[in-house]
Amino acid sequence: MDIVTQLIVSAISSGTPLLLAVLGGILIERSGVTQLGAEGLMLMGAVTSCLVFIQTGSLPLTLLCVLAVGGVLGMLHGFLCVTLHANQVVSGLAMTIFGAGLSAYLGKRVSGIPLPGAVPKLDLLWLESVPFVGKVFAHLDLFTWFSFVLVIVMHLFIHRTSWGLHLRAVGDNPATADVMGIPVIAIRYVCIIIGSMLIGLGGADLLLVYTPTWNEGMTSGRGWIAVALIIFARWNPVRALVCAYFFGVLDTLGFRVQLIGSHIPSYFLKMIPYIVTILVLMFLGWRNRNKPSGAPEALGVPYIREQRF
Repeated sequence: MDIVTQLIVSAISSGTPLLLAVLGGILIERSGVTQLGAEGLMLMGAVTSCLVFIQTGSLPLTLLCVLAVGGVLGMLHGFLCVTLHANQVVSGLAMTIFGAGLSAYLGKRVSGIPLPGAVPKLDLLWLESVPFVGKVFAHLDLFTWFSFVLVIVMHLFIHRTSWGLHLRAVGDNPATADVMGIPVIAIRYVCIIIGSMLIGLGGADLLLVYTPTWNEGMTSGRGWIAVALIIFARWNPVRALVCAYFFGVLDTLGFRVQLIGSHIPSYFLKMIPYIVTILVLMFLGWRNRNKPSGAPEALGVPYIREQRF
């Protein structure tokens, strides 16, 4: 396998946890609720997957527990933001702090225990004969293929179905949607819960596939990068795929530079993906300064019935 192919495969592996988190965040924010708790949700998903898999060795049970934990935390976020009309930024930050602290406490006894081969790969032998494509896609893991399918499903759901139209209406103008008989509260709760599950699943993928050993704070800010990439992708699932793997390329590139014996300090190489993400966001913000941002118009605004925007 040549260097370019290795770089692409590594970038896909690095970008998939981020892609799942970005897709979950898009679903939540499309309903009009800000999600800043991705870092905490990813950490909880990672530590839950580690604890359950070590105890049971069952991947289905591990994923079920990760989804349950993500769903419970999402329900809590929904209760605070949708039912109690709490400040969504504060609620998201509280979830990040809570998830970081609880995951550090729960993961103490399993820190450093390796979990190799937890997620099987889908070997497509018939694809191996295809030049380049076969080397990249013939032996990807199940999480990666699931993320590919999820991008297509979410894009079609948001832009090609009546339920997706209802979701966009709730995110843009919940008062009008409510008048038209669309269940605003129910849609927001469902999106928050499912989106939080996907973000937690991103944390599980990070631990079970990309870095199969639990370490405190192992997400290294990926949850915050996911929040930035939601804006970078303009709340579009297909663009989210490109953005996540763009970050994956940068992350992998820094690692590859270290392998070839570069004298650049590793701390600076690890900063590359985050610096480039900030620069790209600044450039896009400047270029689109006179254009609509693409964000749902009611994003971050609590909906109180009879209130008009």
